[in-house]
Amino acid sequence: MGDVLGAWEPASLAAVRDWMAPVGAPWWIAGGYAIELAVGTPFRAHGDVDVLLLRTDQLAAQRALPDWEWWAADPPGTLRPWEIGETLPADVHDVWCRPGPDRPWALQFMLDESEGGQWVSRRDPRIRRPVAAIGRTGPDGLPYLAPEIQLFYKAKGLRPKDEADFAAALPVLDSPQRRWLRESLALTHPGHVWIDRLEGDWPRRSRSSGGVPTN
Repeated sequence: MGDVLGAWEPASLAAVRDWMAPVGAPWWIAGGYAIELAVGTPFRAHGDVDVLLLRTDQLAAQRALPDWEWWAADPPGTLRPWEIGETLPADVHDVWCRPGPDRPWALQFMLDESEGGQWVSRRDPRIRRPVAAIGRTGPDGLPYLAPEIQLFYKAKGLRPKDEADFAAALPVLDSPQRRWLRESLALTHPGHVWIDRLEGDWPRRSRSSGGVPTN
């Protein structure tokens, strides 16, 4: 899709923070950058920038960037314009956006579900957590998705970059984070190859070395 409709030029995280400042609703850096923020140092290239929003806040993002061009990824992956003020159906989880039609794609929004103050995984509604507990705070107050949640989403694809992210993040996951990910994978992806690697209380990298705060 990207070759047909234009190239990606991932924005800097500082630019994302500035663009998202007027949203007035929770949001989190997601994808590979969320893992990188948890690890505390760059370790691979990124093709785009993902931002997680709760589905209930989708129009807040549109209002914050009123001059941008928005495209929704209708299953199974057809891009179509997202009209201003349109509430996307429940089966649409990805939105591409850019500052204008002649500009590269800058952000990909991922829409997740929520219910009664709980984040609800779009992969399995049994996987839940209080909305206030799904994020972490990085440098300069940048919010990002907790690494164990991001790895849970990455576990389905097992692309080389997902394996790289898992290997990089594993040393900074504390025992509760590893347990949550292990139990979530066992529930949704029984027999997943990461489950055995999450067993045990492995030594955890200190925060000064790029770790993440505990749950």
